[in-house]
Amino acid sequence: MDLQLFLAALLFALASSTTPGPNNLMLMASGANYGFRRTVPHMLGVGIGFSVMVLGVGLGLSLVFERYPLVEQVLTWASLAYLLWLAFKIATAAPPEDTPEARGRPFTFLQAAAFQWVNPKAWAMAMTATTAYAAGHRVGDVALVAGTFLLSSTISTTSWAALGVGAGQVLKGRKRLRAFNIVMAVLLVATLVPVLKY
Repeated sequence: MDLQLFLAALLFALASSTTPGPNNLMLMASGANYGFRRTVPHMLGVGIGFSVMVLGVGLGLSLVFERYPLVEQVLTWASLAYLLWLAFKIATAAPPEDTPEARGRPFTFLQAAAFQWVNPKAWAMAMTATTAYAAGHRVGDVALVAGTFLLSSTISTTSWAALGVGAGQVLKGRKRLRAFNIVMAVLLVATLVPVLKY
């Protein structure tokens, strides 16, 4: 991959990773509800999990979808159902109490990494990135594209979690935090609209 193509891949990774989507909205909600430190495993799971997904897609998983379109359709509908369930859980989450034991649990590293495989935006990003910037499916090119997403995720996950922490500081009251959770759930559902149009 030449320098110009690498820079284009990096810009694509930054732009697509930092725009609102299921990962970023969930990180913001986690930052608001659990704080930055407890959200770090979630952040790492997003970055590393998605980079592994890009590797898988770039090294041949995309060919499965080309050969068997039904697999992609089933995965899309399963993803939509899971995201609707997550939105419901966020909307109905009780605002945290004062004690850490009563505050619930944020996503773990493994949960966040596994979530990438049912995240419609992640699939679209991985397919687009590997098709545009690693079209030959060469291992080095695919690894470089995955690396650009790992780098960009450091910026995006940190920013969105920190934004959530800031929101949590402003939303001190239980009613305000409950309203925030409902707004986050509605926005999460709104991220599904492009998938439904597709």
